[in-house]
Amino acid sequence: MRTPTRRTLLALVAALAAGGCAAPTRDDRQASMRRIQNVVVIFAENHSFDNLYGLFPGADGVANATAEQMTQLDHDGQPLKELIVFRPDGKPDARFPRLPNKPFRIDAPPVNKAITEIVPSPIHAFFHNQEQINGGKNNKFAAMSTVGGWTMGHYDGNQFKLWQWAKEYTLADRFFMGAFGGSYLNHQYLICACAPVHADAPQSMRAVLDADGKLTKKPGSPSANEGAVQVFSSGLGGQVTPDGLSVNTTQPPWQPSGVPPAEGGSLEAADPAGSKSLGQPLPPQRQRTIGDTLSAKGVSWAWYSGGWNVASADGKQPPSVKRKMIYTRDEGSPMFQPHHQPFNYYSRFAPGTADRTAHIKDGEDLLRDIAAGTLPAVTFYKPAGRYTQHPSYTDVKSGDEHMADLLAKLRASPQWKDMLIVLTYDENGGYWDHVPPPSGAGWSDRLGPGTRIPALIVGPHVKRGHVDHTVYDTASILKFVTKRFELEPLPGVREKTGDLSAALQ
Repeated sequence: MRTPTRRTLLALVAALAAGGCAAPTRDDRQASMRRIQNVVVIFAENHSFDNLYGLFPGADGVANATAEQMTQLDHDGQPLKELIVFRPDGKPDARFPRLPNKPFRIDAPPVNKAITEIVPSPIHAFFHNQEQINGGKNNKFAAMSTVGGWTMGHYDGNQFKLWQWAKEYTLADRFFMGAFGGSYLNHQYLICACAPVHADAPQSMRAVLDADGKLTKKPGSPSANEGAVQVFSSGLGGQVTPDGLSVNTTQPPWQPSGVPPAEGGSLEAADPAGSKSLGQPLPPQRQRTIGDTLSAKGVSWAWYSGGWNVASADGKQPPSVKRKMIYTRDEGSPMFQPHHQPFNYYSRFAPGTADRTAHIKDGEDLLRDIAAGTLPAVTFYKPAGRYTQHPSYTDVKSGDEHMADLLAKLRASPQWKDMLIVLTYDENGGYWDHVPPPSGAGWSDRLGPGTRIPALIVGPHVKRGHVDHTVYDTASILKFVTKRFELEPLPGVREKTGDLSAALQ
């Protein structure tokens, strides 16, 4: 048995003198990290913290919002007269009542939308998100949204199965999406803490910004009291920054992709010419990812994706054949979203490579490996679109049940005793949240962080019934994995963001 050092004994005496309540030391947290042998990351879709957990006991929720944060402003800086929900054409949606200018319950009168119903999807894009945050005031969400006041809605999450898991384990209420904007960029941020590069993107894909770096609004863009914002840089025109960073949804260069193969070309690849509606696919990327750093140390890992196998087969059909699994809601389709597959953008994982075969797996493989106790050291899981909780093409309940069932399977797994699970969301889906993202040196940079999102931290070594107020962002997952497995750090991970160890016992 190892003899305690004088320093250890003094620390023990000090802890006892303080009633045993001494704060955990750096060594304590490293010891807690070392107990973790399997990290599982579940990446859901498009909800802010306040939208799902704003009523959670003990968390910094909707009730703590200031009048300035709740009161949404028009483009001219004046308070909106009321909240109006807009249709896709930018006109008021008669299906929804006009509401007072403040947060409202989606699942209560007068809106009364149950968690089984599909609801509107606010725009969630890079430049829009920055303007919505408005320097931390969070009061331009309605004005800078395609659905207007719908952005201010939230649920009573007590009806969610995941809410019960959050009550049992740890809910982080200072977890921010790593990058401004949407799913595409935040999936990239999850694996590299970086933005992809599209230096040769055509002008049609580039954002049009004013002298302040904000979206250039079209002449006659209406007041948010009358209609949804119209800008030059929404959709296709805002995929790439003026200096070549790819920040809004762009398709992968290989199948499965929203861009079909070229006529007469390789069925494994997307047509390099792209399409009118989606633009060019992203050129193959070569930046360093967490996959690279894990492989360099011989640490096992995999990206599991619901619907991967059927979508891959669907994508490799001739371009004349209509897709049935990719971006479709057809009966039996998983609603597969190619822009949620970040490793499919990287040269190292191109079709035919050993790394693609070794590390990119189907969702069915995940279930098999959980049951067999053969999960790799680091697991990323992307549910099929049908189960991500993404507004506009699925409901909240389906994903809640799917992910809660997955947590139950993980808890029954032979690997549970050494496991840490992080269940979080890629981004806020354009929904309002009242807590301003951290800013300043070491906390923020050009890419973000963006709006606050939910994060559940689950496992046998996690604090029970706890709300963690530590400031995290998406790359906190990378920071934890890097420290635990002693990897080469990725340069984009922010210095001051937490590493999740505060949630451990």
